Amino acid sequence: MSNLDLRPSPSLCGGSSRTGPVRDLQPGKQVPLGESTVVRRLLPNLGRRMVGAWCFVDHYGPDDIVDQPGMQVPPHPHMGLSTVSWLHDGEVLHRDSLGSLQTVRPRELGLMTSGRAIAHSEESPHGHGPLLHGAQLWVALPDAHRDTAPHFEHHTDLPLITGGGGLAATVILGELDGATSPGTTYSPLVGADLTLTAGTDTRLPLDPDFEYAALTISGETEVDGVRLAPGALLYLGCGRAELPLRAHSDSGLLLLGGEPFEEEIVMWWNFVGRTHEDIARARDDWSSGTRFGEVLGYDGDRLSAPELPPGPLKPRGRTR
Repeated sequence: MSNLDLRPSPSLCGGSSRTGPVRDLQPGKQVPLGESTVVRRLLPNLGRRMVGAWCFVDHYGPDDIVDQPGMQVPPHPHMGLSTVSWLHDGEVLHRDSLGSLQTVRPRELGLMTSGRAIAHSEESPHGHGPLLHGAQLWVALPDAHRDTAPHFEHHTDLPLITGGGGLAATVILGELDGATSPGTTYSPLVGADLTLTAGTDTRLPLDPDFEYAALTISGETEVDGVRLAPGALLYLGCGRAELPLRAHSDSGLLLLGGEPFEEEIVMWWNFVGRTHEDIARARDDWSSGTRFGEVLGYDGDRLSAPELPPGPLKPRGRTR
């Protein structure tokens, strides 16, 4: 998924930011994506730029796309990050400059690591279903791995944690309660899809060294006593050995976490770098048709890069 803002603001991220347990409700904003999709952009926001290495979160739907084209995101570049596609309803057809062609369906992991450079497109396939609902997330790559070779992974068999109290958890990425996703990671983190039946009142074990956030996908839940409606992101801080969860209706949550990202990064448009020069070079390479390759088979033009801001992009520590 792309940031389609023609005037994207630089996101000054990273740096040590270990806080104890908190309950910090993060505001999102409505952002148009492609021809007919509007998303709730929850990270980055004015109050928080990252949760562990998670640096970008869009939640979309559920949208009725019976008479609509659905998701239509033309070819665009990525650098220095991994993208995670996660669906509750619908299908997304992924194409990339490596030649990958894959339809990602609900509860399947579409994981694309851009490394030094990749381009891809995302679209609802012809004959798509009536609904589109899911999330698109980015993970910043640490400096030691940001120039790794690009690759795409599709995993349909993900570990499921079940227990008493009406909670089931699919481990999308990383590790949770002893279960590990097959998706490739480059820093300690976790992403999990939590399903809670109405009346659930339970506690989920966590790693106290991680910071966490919870995103309500559907239904109404209480996360550590805070009642969340769909589309709400609650930042939870570090130092938690467990997380109290209650569901007032059948509900779905995304749990995101990881060790606080100690490095300083600059995120602009679809790129994660360390300096202004990193970003400017990537933009020039995309505009000149070098480095990122070509996405074949998409019916339409690729995205053009927006103009850089007038001043230099500077990496800084995470600010609030």
